[in-house]
Amino acid sequence: MAVTASMVKELRDTTGAGMMDAKKALTETDGDMQAAIDWLRTKGLATAAKKSGRTAAEGLVAVRVEGGKGVAVEVNSETDFVAKNADFQKMVADIAGAAVNVADIEALKAADLGGKTVEDTVTAMIATIGENMTLRRMAQVQGDTVVSYIHNAAADDMGKIGVVVALSGGDEAFGRQVAMHIAAVNPAALSEAELDPAVVEKERQLQMEIARESGKPEAVIEKMVEGRMGKFVAESTLLNQSFVINPDLTVGAAAKEAGATITGFARLAVGEGIEKKDEDFASEVAKAVQG
Repeated sequence: MAVTASMVKELRDTTGAGMMDAKKALTETDGDMQAAIDWLRTKGLATAAKKSGRTAAEGLVAVRVEGGKGVAVEVNSETDFVAKNADFQKMVADIAGAAVNVADIEALKAADLGGKTVEDTVTAMIATIGENMTLRRMAQVQGDTVVSYIHNAAADDMGKIGVVVALSGGDEAFGRQVAMHIAAVNPAALSEAELDPAVVEKERQLQMEIARESGKPEAVIEKMVEGRMGKFVAESTLLNQSFVINPDLTVGAAAKEAGATITGFARLAVGEGIEKKDEDFASEVAKAVQG
C-alpha cells in the first residue's frame, strides 16, 4: 500500500512520533495503522516522542579519564528520582565511556553502545522508565595529566557537578584541588585571553553606564571602569581567582608553586541554564487513571 501524507499525519497525531519515524513505521507495516503504532511502540519511538515536550532538568553528569583525555557528559531526566535509578546510572556511565572516543555531541549520539547508537539507547530508556531524557552536553580536555572530580556524587564518577582538568607538571593531588575549586567557583574561562569578547564588552558597557551615573568627569570614569574590569577578569578567570584551598594565592600562583601549568578545564552542572517548569505529576497521573 502506498503511504500517503494524510496517513503519516494521522500516525503522528496518534503517537507523537516524528515525521520520518511515522513514515518508516507505515512503510515497514505496509500502511497498517495499528501495526505501525505497535512498530513505533516496539522501537520506543512513540513513548519518547510523547515525552519529548516535558522539561528534563534533573539527571547526572558523568566523567571519564583515559589516556590523557578527560570527558564530562550531561544526561538529563525529568526527576531526581530517575537519577538514582541503577539502569539510568549504568547508561550514563556507558555514554561517558563512549565519549572518550569522539570529538563532539553529535558524534557521541551516533556512537555505538552495545549494538545501538547512543541516541537510540536513550530513546529506549525513555520507553522503559517513562520519563523524558536528553543527552544534552559533553566537554573534553586533553593533557599530560588529567584529573576528574564529582561534586554531590550519586555513584562512582557521576553526580550533580562534574569537572575535568588538564595539567602539565604537578601531580594528581594538586589537580584534584584545582578541580574542586572549579566545581565551587565556576570560572568562565581559564585566562583573560579565553574570555568571550562579547561577554567582556557587555560587562564593560554595563560598568560604563553605572560609572556615568556618578556624574564624574569622563577621564575619572575611564579609570573607574578599568579598575572594575580588572576585578571582573580576576573573578571570572581560573588563573586569576583566589584559590579556595589557600585564598592568599591565586590559582595561577598556586600552580606555579606546585610546578604545574593548568592547560584546560571543563565543568558541567546538571540542569545549568535550563528553565524549569512547575509540573504537577500527581494531577497528571490522576488524569491518566480517570481517562
